[in-house]
Amino acid sequence: MVEKKKELPFPRELSVGEVAARSGVAVSTLHFYEAKNLIKSMRSAGNQRRYPRDVLRKVAVIKIAQRVGIPLASIKRQLDSLPQNRSPTAADWQRFSASWREELESRIRLLTGMRDQLDSCIGCGCLSLTNCPLRNPWDELGKLGPGPHFPGRE
Repeated sequence: MVEKKKELPFPRELSVGEVAARSGVAVSTLHFYEAKNLIKSMRSAGNQRRYPRDVLRKVAVIKIAQRVGIPLASIKRQLDSLPQNRSPTAADWQRFSASWREELESRIRLLTGMRDQLDSCIGCGCLSLTNCPLRNPWDELGKLGPGPHFPGRE
């Protein structure tokens, strides 16, 4: 008796269209993620992209992280930390989010400081393109007052 292969109730691999439909992202976005090495595909005998099913979880992680403002480089670093490029687990997500929380807190502090400088800059009324700390934040000589500060450069 010839043993029949057991059919799975779902395909093992998904086409790019199937991944797009299931994940809610455009096909072009999946191609972009692949170009950035965030996800990987294999090629079928007909040279069509085929994705493992776990790509759906990776795309979900990418989209959630992007939605809260995490740059793709940071997302890639976390996905690259997974053993054998496996799909993220709940424990992985906890580790990712802890790292991203620090990154977001740092960015919030920076943006808050910029917002506060903007308020004081507008309040002073100078709007100087040469002395404004928002326009030229590394201007050390501006502290010495207006005009040239090097002999022979007047």
